[in-house]
Amino acid sequence: MSAPRILVVDDEPGIRQSLKEVLEDEGLHVETVGTGEACLEALEQATYSLVLLDIWLPGIDGLETLERIRDFDPARRPVVLVISGHGNIETAVRATKLGALDFLEKPLSLDKVNLAVRNALDHRRLLRQNEDLRRRVEPLYRILGDSVPMKAVRQQLELMAPTDGRVLIYGESGVGKELIAHAIHARSLRADEPFVEVNCAAIPEELIESELFGHVRGSFTGAREDKVGKFQQADGGTLFLDEVGDMSLNTQAKVLRALQEQRFEPVGSGKAVQVDVRVIAATNKDLEEEIGRGNFREDLFYRLNVIPFFVPPLRQRLEDIPVLAKHFLEDFCRGYGRRSKSLTPAAQRALREYPWPGNVRELRNVMERIVILHPQDEIDERRLPLPTVRRQDRRKGDSDGFPTLEEARKAYERDYVLRTLDSQAGNMTRTAEALGLERSHLYRKMKALGIDPSGVKN
Repeated sequence: MSAPRILVVDDEPGIRQSLKEVLEDEGLHVETVGTGEACLEALEQATYSLVLLDIWLPGIDGLETLERIRDFDPARRPVVLVISGHGNIETAVRATKLGALDFLEKPLSLDKVNLAVRNALDHRRLLRQNEDLRRRVEPLYRILGDSVPMKAVRQQLELMAPTDGRVLIYGESGVGKELIAHAIHARSLRADEPFVEVNCAAIPEELIESELFGHVRGSFTGAREDKVGKFQQADGGTLFLDEVGDMSLNTQAKVLRALQEQRFEPVGSGKAVQVDVRVIAATNKDLEEEIGRGNFREDLFYRLNVIPFFVPPLRQRLEDIPVLAKHFLEDFCRGYGRRSKSLTPAAQRALREYPWPGNVRELRNVMERIVILHPQDEIDERRLPLPTVRRQDRRKGDSDGFPTLEEARKAYERDYVLRTLDSQAGNMTRTAEALGLERSHLYRKMKALGIDPSGVKN
């Protein structure tokens, strides 16, 4: 690996030479210039890991040079350490706001310079590693599909992800609620902080308080050491409460208090822990119905339901099935080291005819099974491992696969409304005009047809 390139910018030749010698003794590649203009020219011609930049320069000064460095492409932008012989707090603050990592005062202590340079290079390396990790991780949380419902999902995601508002994700099992939660975090201002997940349905009642809030050693039988809870692990980042509707009322009360105060006490501890956590929750239940039954706290519901987010089931976005199926096939072929596979038009048609009670998760499992069990490059309808009974049920009654005239009428209306919405770029007002309906009537019609109007443009 080649040594990091460092550019020293100072109008005093003696300082340039001293820094060059000291840093080259540390195995670094060092070049020097005497003006801000020469610095910018050097940065245009080559990539440097670090710039040591004097504030007081002839021509454009160090702060203006720093401001112009900030406009460089992030992939080529160096870390900057500012040097000044007339240091004051105001200059240091301004340099930091312009992007300088640290501020060094003259006369320079060579030990402090070496330490600051090592820290700056470590900082740059971590930035590059984080950026590389983000590039590799982001495709995992892509929201696939070009149907009107999924366009609305992506639009809503881009609007609310950069905020700190709590989100309650609704959707049937298997629709991808966890994927949406990850995507919200990845696009948020907390993306570099932890994403911590808790499956509320999978943790026994007697352990969930400890899991969420942690405990101190000896607080209960089996507590042999201190444990940090999920709330504290997520400090500064995002806590995802999956299947939140399965929490007991007792746990709900404690979660409500933690949300209100952003503070809690670990089990067995009398000391409060303060946190800064964004909470995203998800459920496949109708929580308002659960409130009526006495199974869910109304006050917690309103705390969580700041931004409701509906993820449509797969049967409401049939046009996305070929895209998803192709994606899963490619993914599993790579993962299992198999040759690429494709679906025949008949196979794609059969996939669209199936009702997908297990939603996207079921489709993913079907594609994995195909990759494992079938060596053929082209997959036809006969090789789709779909339950025969359900496929026949969809076809029973008429050639279009609807058992009654009423179901066929509703399916046609739904498709017509969705296509009109798509042609009007998801705008509700223009869609209502195109269909010859009042806007309020269109809203009710969409609800009746199982089309979620949330996230659609006004």
